[in-house]
Order: sequence, then structure tokens, then C-alpha cells
Amino acid sequence: MKTRLLIFLLPAVLLITGVACSQQKKLGESESQIETIILDGPVGQQSLQINLEKGRYHNHPTFALWIESLDGTYVKTLYVTRMLGTGIYGHGAINQEKWDTKPGPQQRPATLPYWLHKRSAALNVPLLPSTENPVTDATIGATPAGAFRMESGLPAAVDGPFRILMEINQPWDWNEFWTNALYDDPDYRTSCQPSLVYAGMLDPAQSGETIFLNPIGHGHFAGWDGRLYTDLRSITTAKDIIDFISVKLIENQK
Repeated sequence: MKTRLLIFLLPAVLLITGVACSQQKKLGESESQIETIILDGPVGQQSLQINLEKGRYHNHPTFALWIESLDGTYVKTLYVTRMLGTGIYGHGAINQEKWDTKPGPQQRPATLPYWLHKRSAALNVPLLPSTENPVTDATIGATPAGAFRMESGLPAAVDGPFRILMEINQPWDWNEFWTNALYDDPDYRTSCQPSLVYAGMLDPAQSGETIFLNPIGHGHFAGWDGRLYTDLRSITTAKDIIDFISVKLIENQK
């Protein structure tokens, strides 16, 4: 029995070690190609440094980054990509199934439903941002073309360990399970594989520590609710939209 346990555990240890080394190596190798984005926010004793390396299936995804307390209470959104944050997409909606060739307003609840429902309930704002009600409580920006580094002040409401999350989605990424014919729903067809949610925990008392966010579930395929669906067995290429995302708490220079 002891011999069999060693056989199963050893590859897992090697795998974890190999992934960590690969991620750290990529952070250094891609340094000259990283886009730096400075976010608005309080400047106190500590700041957040967020690093993302794109994956092989990265193709202008929509994403949001936000902070929660450990019990899941929404604290603040740090960043959301422009199309969702403003409700203006590259192709405006003529009707549910037909789009204009010019940019215009769209309603896409399936894009990032977990974040949308959390933010809407916490701030008592409409579920979907629009030209009349854009996101004003976070930085809005374009989807970075590749690897990026974001730097942000730590929100004043954070006074202990907290979670940082990212929800990301990319349209037209069908797979053998999430097919065009799986659901007869126009909102589903704007999403295909549903959004992926990544999360990790940070403690201000352990400044300098780098954590890697891990996938914890996906959003509703058509955006009907804000539940987190934890079964990821049907998700394939969507897991490779990003290679990794890491977050580090750094001490600000006085």
C-alpha cells in the first residue's frame, strides 16, 4: 500500500513544481513584451501587481478583475474591459440574432454573469452596463493584446485577508460539448463555452508573496443567474485563453 501511494503522489509533486518553474520563467522571458497598465485607486502602504500571460487560445477576451472578502462579499472592481463596461460592442445589435456592421449598443448577459450579478447586487445598479449606465466604479480599458502587468492601489476597505478574482470569456469558442446546437438561446450563442472564474487569496500581512489564481468554476451559459458552477469537465480550450495570472502585494516606497 505504501509503495502504491508513492507512485501516485510523486508525479503530482513533479507536476506542481514544473508548472511553478515554467510560470516564473515566463514572467522573466516576456518582460520586454509586457504591457503595463496603471489602475486608479487609493495609494496606501501596499499595492497590487497583477501579471497575466496569454494562452494559446487567447483572442481578445472580455474579463473583469475584482476583490471580495473571504466570505464572498463584493468589495471593489479593479478593471473591466471596455465593451462590457460601456455596453458598446464592435457590432451593434439590430435584433437578437442580427448584428450591425458598425459599433453600437449590445446586451450580453452571458459574457461575465458571475461578476455582473455580484456587482449589480452589491451596488444596486442595473445588471448590464450601458451607455446610460456605464461602469464608473472601476477602470475601463481595452483588452490587452497579450501579456500585461497591472498595478493598483489596495482599496481602503481591505483590512485583512481577501480574495482577488477574475472572470474571463471569449466568444465563438465552441467545443464537442458546448456546440452551436446545445441550447436554442441567442445569449448562449454569444458566449459558447461559458465564462471561467479564477480566484486566489492574499493576506496584507504577507507582503511580497506571489500567488497564482486558479479556476474555481464557470458562469451560467446564457447569463440567467449569478451562480458559480464548479464542474469544469466540459471546459477545454477556454482553459487556455490565459496561461496564468499571478498577483503580488508590494510595499509602496515612502
